[in-house]
Amino acid sequence: MPTDPPPDIDAGVAGPSEARLARLEARVRDLEDREAIRDLIAAYGPAADSGDCAAAAAAWAADGSYDIDGFGIVEGPAGIAAILEGAHHQQLIAGGAAHVLSPLAITLSGDTATAVGYSCVFRHTGDGFEAHRVAANRSTLVRADGQWRIARRVNRLLNGAEAARALLRP
Repeated sequence: MPTDPPPDIDAGVAGPSEARLARLEARVRDLEDREAIRDLIAAYGPAADSGDCAAAAAAWAADGSYDIDGFGIVEGPAGIAAILEGAHHQQLIAGGAAHVLSPLAITLSGDTATAVGYSCVFRHTGDGFEAHRVAANRSTLVRADGQWRIARRVNRLLNGAEAARALLRP
C-alpha cells in the first residue's frame, strides 16, 4: 500500500526556507552541545571509580582547574590525574566507591558554557553504602578544536556553607 510523501518542512509556515533551516540548525547545535557536555561530565565518575585517572582528567582543558573543597585547587589534566592516583582516592575506590553526578543545568554562550549540579560520593561500609561527600558543583566549559572541555570546576560540600549555595545560583 503506497504511503503519502512526508509533508513539506515549510508547509504552512511563513518565511524563507533558509531562515527556517538556520533556526533548525541552531536548535540542533544547541542540543548537541548540551548532550556533549552532559556526556563529558557524566563520564568523570565511572572513570574515577574504575581507576582510569587519565580518562577522568581528560575532561579538563590543558589549562583547566579543579577547585575541590577540602583538597585545594588542582591545575591541568596531569594534576587532576595525580590527585586521583593519590593514596586518598586509591584507598576510597579500593574499598568500594561511586561518584554519582546529578542532571545538570546548562547555560550555553557560544563556545563557553556553565554546568551546575550536584555530586555525591558513596562509599562501601561493609553492610551497605553511605554518602561520603555531597557537594554542589559549577563547571565552566570551553569548546576547543570542536570538543568541550572543563576550564574550571568548583566543588563545595553542602554542609550549610554559603559557598556551596552560591554555586547553585544562576
